[in-house]
Amino acid sequence: MPKAPSPPKPKISWKLAVRTAMWLGVFAGIAFAGKQAHSFLLRDPRFDLRCDAMARTCASLEIRGAVYTSRVRVAQVFAPDFGLSVFHIPMAERRRHLLAIDWVRGASITRVWPNRIVVTITERRPVAFAKLPIAGSGRYWLGMVDDDGVLLSIPPRSRFHLPMLSGVSEQQTDEERRVRVQTMEALLAELGANARSISEINVASIGNVRLIADADGRAVELWIGDHAYRSRYMNFMNHYAEIRAHSEQARVFDLRMDDRILAR
Repeated sequence: MPKAPSPPKPKISWKLAVRTAMWLGVFAGIAFAGKQAHSFLLRDPRFDLRCDAMARTCASLEIRGAVYTSRVRVAQVFAPDFGLSVFHIPMAERRRHLLAIDWVRGASITRVWPNRIVVTITERRPVAFAKLPIAGSGRYWLGMVDDDGVLLSIPPRSRFHLPMLSGVSEQQTDEERRVRVQTMEALLAELGANARSISEINVASIGNVRLIADADGRAVELWIGDHAYRSRYMNFMNHYAEIRAHSEQARVFDLRMDDRILAR
């Protein structure tokens, strides 16, 4: 019985082997060069973030857009990087820390050759002063709140012309405060120019907004409910002289029933 022929042996392409070896050498060289360049960027002192560690400030750190944001707090975010290469800075982590500063709404960080960092801040926009209760004391401290419901510290030597909002607290979530801020803004928009006589808006219950308003030189508290703000407010003001004649000592008025006003 004849022997089956053996399969042909594959021919070795020396040209292919040489070409593959050459490309492997090129890739290895590029990887080595990249590693050396990375090491150079991390270790060469020309790329160091030059800072005064004692003063906790940094000469090669530029901060843009910060009007009310504390520049000291922004610089402190980069304190772990003082004296290190700017290419060593974990950018995403530093940005997260910047966003934790109360006035910072947005932040970007840019490396500028050879050793500068530029931080660009987008600040929050306060819409009201916030009358915040101090737990267990019956007293309040004054802060600010933006349209996202985020509480802000009042910057020194600054002046704002904003409404006073009560019924918000540090214990509420940003979302809970945001809903209350939206309620305040809807009320002010509906009242228009008539809102000038209002000194405080209480949104502790968004189903029963309460106002402190000036009526003929007297501070009165108005329970205005959750809708028909303008019609209820104007009805009270238009009839206040008559109401006062019948309820001289009253300072609290319930406007939530459209056919009557109750003095409390």
